[in-house]
Amino acid sequence: MERIYMKEALIEAKKAMEIEEVPIGAVIVKDGNIIARAHNLRERSKDPTSHAEILAIREASKALGGWRLIGCDLYVTVEPCPMCAGAIMLSRIDRLIIGTMDPKGGAAGSILNIVEDERFNHQTEVIRGVMQEECAAVMKEFFRNLRKRK
Repeated sequence: MERIYMKEALIEAKKAMEIEEVPIGAVIVKDGNIIARAHNLRERSKDPTSHAEILAIREASKALGGWRLIGCDLYVTVEPCPMCAGAIMLSRIDRLIIGTMDPKGGAAGSILNIVEDERFNHQTEVIRGVMQEECAAVMKEFFRNLRKRK
């Protein structure tokens, strides 16, 4: 099942790449159904908080009618940054499924581990490396093309 939902997150990442956004995609699943999907929109929205995870959390909260996303799983193609990891923890998401890690900016195990830190009131279960090669390839392609354009 994890691959099915990560494929959906990759579809979102590719949508971001098509509009020259950093290609990160996210989907939120509850009871086997995708209730939210998003991709990065920072450049387009001119909003530094328009990360895929934040946008998906907002959409899921609207769909469920509340901020607590208990019973939800978040699939994201790249390890969340500190802002997104904080939002994941604060929204009470049960499980975070990550495609590829971000050793330069990740906050779910690489640099920090906000989501599993027992000092916080809520911890999120983390599964890492689902479709890692495919998720990493999208990022590599994007940045390779970006360097060519500059």
